Amino acid sequence: MMGYVKAEEMAERWNVSLRQVQLFCKNGKIHGAEKFGTTWAVPADAPKPTRTGKIKPGRKPKTQPTFSESGAEDATV
Repeated sequence: MMGYVKAEEMAERWNVSLRQVQLFCKNGKIHGAEKFGTTWAVPADAPKPTRTGKIKPGRKPKTQPTFSESGAEDATV
């Protein structure tokens, strides 16, 4: 049987915030994590999930200015 630890302890082990561990659990990134009331129980041997580096919702990717055929920079960016 595998042992469980609180999310607070995993946050210290992985050097991340408690909230980040809670989000990993909520989003199913930690296999075997279970919620008891308001506390997450995480398997003691669970590997740290990797972050994907996605663009946050509501953010637009940076774009380069466009130039017209006359060589003048367009006002839209």
